[in-house]
Amino acid sequence: MILRLSGLEPLNITPEFGFVVIGERTNITGSPKFSKLILADDFDGALAVARQQVQSGANILDVNMDEGMIDSEAAMTRFLNLIGSEPDISRIPIMIDSSKWSVIEAGLKCVQGKGVVNSISLKNGQEEFLRQARLIRRYGAAVIVMAFDEQGQADNLQRKIDICSRAYKLLTEQAGFPASDIIFDPNILTVATGLEEHRHYAVDFIEATRWIKANLPGARVSGGVSNISFSFRGNNTVREAMHAAFLFYAIRAGLDMGIVNAGQLAVYEEIEPELRERVEDVLLNRRDDATERLVDFAESVKSKGKTPVKDEAWRVEPVEERLKHALVKGIVDYIDTDTEEARQQCKRPLDVIEGPLMAGMSVVGDLFGAGKMFLPQVVKSARVMKKAVAYLMPFMEAEKSAGAKPQGCIVMATVKGDVHDIGKNIVGVVLQCNNYEVVDLGVMVPAANILETARERKADAIGLSGLITPSLDEMVHVAQEMQREGFDLPLLIGGATTSRAHTAVKIAPHYGASTVHVLDASRAVGVVNSLLNDQLKSEFDTKTRAEYARLREEHSAKTREKKLLTLAQARANRTPIDWSNYVPPKPEWTGPRTFRPSIVDLRNYIDWSPFFHVWELRGRYPAIFDDPAVGQQARELFEDAQKLLDEIAGKNLLTARGVFGFWPANCLGDDVDLYTDETRAEKLATFYFLRQQIQKPAGQANHCLADFVAPGVGGHRSPLQDYLGGFAVSIHGTDELAEQFKKEHDDYSAILGKALADRFAEAFAEYLHQQARIAWGFGSDEKLSHADLIREKYRGIRPAAGYPACPDHIEKRTLFDLLNAEKNAGIKLTESFAMHPGASVSGLYFSHPDAKYFAVGQIGRDQVVDYAARRSEAIAVAEKRLAPNLGYES
Repeated sequence: MILRLSGLEPLNITPEFGFVVIGERTNITGSPKFSKLILADDFDGALAVARQQVQSGANILDVNMDEGMIDSEAAMTRFLNLIGSEPDISRIPIMIDSSKWSVIEAGLKCVQGKGVVNSISLKNGQEEFLRQARLIRRYGAAVIVMAFDEQGQADNLQRKIDICSRAYKLLTEQAGFPASDIIFDPNILTVATGLEEHRHYAVDFIEATRWIKANLPGARVSGGVSNISFSFRGNNTVREAMHAAFLFYAIRAGLDMGIVNAGQLAVYEEIEPELRERVEDVLLNRRDDATERLVDFAESVKSKGKTPVKDEAWRVEPVEERLKHALVKGIVDYIDTDTEEARQQCKRPLDVIEGPLMAGMSVVGDLFGAGKMFLPQVVKSARVMKKAVAYLMPFMEAEKSAGAKPQGCIVMATVKGDVHDIGKNIVGVVLQCNNYEVVDLGVMVPAANILETARERKADAIGLSGLITPSLDEMVHVAQEMQREGFDLPLLIGGATTSRAHTAVKIAPHYGASTVHVLDASRAVGVVNSLLNDQLKSEFDTKTRAEYARLREEHSAKTREKKLLTLAQARANRTPIDWSNYVPPKPEWTGPRTFRPSIVDLRNYIDWSPFFHVWELRGRYPAIFDDPAVGQQARELFEDAQKLLDEIAGKNLLTARGVFGFWPANCLGDDVDLYTDETRAEKLATFYFLRQQIQKPAGQANHCLADFVAPGVGGHRSPLQDYLGGFAVSIHGTDELAEQFKKEHDDYSAILGKALADRFAEAFAEYLHQQARIAWGFGSDEKLSHADLIREKYRGIRPAAGYPACPDHIEKRTLFDLLNAEKNAGIKLTESFAMHPGASVSGLYFSHPDAKYFAVGQIGRDQVVDYAARRSEAIAVAEKRLAPNLGYES
């Protein structure tokens, strides 16, 4: 059974999903920082804590406002409403956490999507338990049930089983609760207290988890992990080791989720062996003196980082082991020497590939699949492998031997109209590491080329990638062409704008063979293995088709049930701005101006957090460096990036080109008209914007970007002389740099270079926005740190076409014409409005202090009809571009 939750985005928890992280730092009882912010009425600061939890990888956000000195009901309502207006936070589900039913119900009345109640129990009797459960069911939430009844907390295995079994029966048989919406918390209690009766607490929780998963179908299990180590508060090294070891055994027993600080988890395999042994002695109750031994050991453990020392001991190992070590560690220093030594020992050069090299890559694949290696390490391993194969190629050509036989051939491409390929490149490298042949056709590849190559190479599967929303339509077209031409290969779908829901609803119905959405590189190998394995593919395909059928039914039901305002109602609830007491700032000039800073100028404006996300290292810079799980890998990746940055700057390998400008402007309804000069007599261009139509709580507006520009009067000159700005920036030289690295068999540096170019483009956008605020007359007195810039603690916004506030990419065409961006910044638009080079950013500047980012979300047909009329285009044409935002079946 699938546990289906949602914020703005769905979270479907399947058995394959993995451990669900519940962010714990927005809990007033457990986070001193969050508590201090709420007590000081600093809800903006509290939102920043929530945002950090999401950025650190939390799948669900736990919110608790249980504090005697505040109105908890009001605080919960206010905070959840604020979260609802922040799309980057509210995209994940909310867990409403309170010991007071009134606070829980206050949260249920205003939370978006489908959340989780934490928690209810039988401590006040069966009647109250059922009353609360039925209300939760009516509100449409899932529920956590504590192992607690009229006699108190369950503190042994049998009590846990009895209470959970009783609660499950009541919920499913009397409250009408779906089993998949039930989550049990069998109580993680503190061990190593010195009390005899506490020794079995960890084992009892693990065994209770195992029993629940075996005997209560569909139910999930959760727990507050930090409770287990409370005896060692203040000793983070021991606590983190206890959490990691406890999770290792609890997850194996079936633990689905837990309230944890994701940034403070050690890696189980990397716990110091003696510490791990003593921790497990306590957790698994293996010795009578386990607590004393761990306490003694804890005295010698300090929570300090270790200085890495270059270890050359592996160089004395046999060459097979040296090659394996080099592959796992990504070391290229000795690869030619060791490959030659291995060649001398083998009968044929091919034997080196099929023997020690493939053995080493098999280890890499296993470690990555088990979550014990991270993407940067895997890509480095691929670099070692490619260099070794390149060394052997002349010898294989001399004896005319083919390479090692791959498991299968995958043709991959970024679809026509799209130029983004970093994610695709990473997936390709990971598949190659697992002995798949990858034929990468690059970017902007038409459907005909993809299918022709698949036939020529006798491909076993086709993979499509795309970043911008128009690429979704092109993927549908490719699927239709595959069906028309009689293909029966699996079709893999990936990229930032793709999703399981879109794949199920929009792509899969057009193609008869397997069509599967691949979330990221870490899932790619498992999906491909299942699709190409004769023993696994039938079951995998059947399971996927059934899941996608459910997603289609769910989508159809949601579309029917979605409550949208009429366009007239939404416009009546526009953003309230008092224009009568406002004087718009006037820029120093109007029209476009070019800007060409050096790469060195932009370096200090880089936001590094998204750079780590590209490599699937979750966390926020610079705190990620102290993350026990990924910190060391993040540091190594950052050091590699700095070295390449130095080389780029020193040799001028990349160049920055940009253009920005301002124009007299006023809004008319949901549009913004731009004028040729200050007389505002002649219209130069119009930007057409969309308005939110989702029904909002009282006091919240239905925003449109036009709301932030002073209105015109009857379509004529406005008393307020407002302005709109725009920009386009790009980093040039990226493709040439990547191509040079690929010639050197260095995919790692090629991907690293592209990831850095993307960061430079965003840094350029930040830098130019700062210059624009100064030119506009309200940014000269800013005293902002780097962190302030990254958090956008300045006046104004710069939304981009194709993003949530302005989802229609076609507005780029108007902007590019105004800026003459192709000439002034060297940026071209594809037919799908992707920007080339890929490391490019464009958008609009709004100056009003109340301007804010928002997501348009789903819109009704009345708005689409109105929008198409304003743009003088057919409704079907507008519907095609706006497909992801349609709140109805088109």
